[in-house]
Amino acid sequence: MCGSSHSISANTSRGVAMTNPPNSTERPSPRQSLTGARLRKHGDYQRAYAASRKRQSTSMSWFLAPQQPAFAGAEPPVGPRVGLTAGKVMGKAHERNRLKRRMREALRRHVELLPQGCDLIFHPRRIVLTMDFTKLEAEIVRILHQAKTEAARMTKSNPADIPIPRLLIRADQPKASGLPQVL
Repeated sequence: MCGSSHSISANTSRGVAMTNPPNSTERPSPRQSLTGARLRKHGDYQRAYAASRKRQSTSMSWFLAPQQPAFAGAEPPVGPRVGLTAGKVMGKAHERNRLKRRMREALRRHVELLPQGCDLIFHPRRIVLTMDFTKLEAEIVRILHQAKTEAARMTKSNPADIPIPRLLIRADQPKASGLPQVL
């Protein structure tokens, strides 16, 4: 190579590849991973479905649930978790796999937006296969912001803080059995 070359050559198994050196003004973003933040077990999905409500967006439906321990006495999971589902109605295996890869990549880029202490499950629609990736990413970011807002609302209205109404007992009108009537 000559004195002021702007390329770097790298030997590969297919020959010499020319790559541009990293620009000094660009900072490479740290590689984020979904490895520890994924729902993996069927029971985790079932608990999340039971404790959540289905929400809709233009290209997918999603579920947000507070994290729960796997069994009584177990510690709850650490950190937020996300799950993806793609049933056979989405198409053949290679289409479902492509759909999940696209969703995982969009989520990986925005792991920091996952709501803390919650499980989030995505059910993409078939349109996600043909959707432009930037639109898909924007949709996921919008859902993550909405999920974060709802998670904050869920923690504010913690069920333990809501008072349980007492039964009103009318002592003035006893039942035929002699017990006070419960309203």
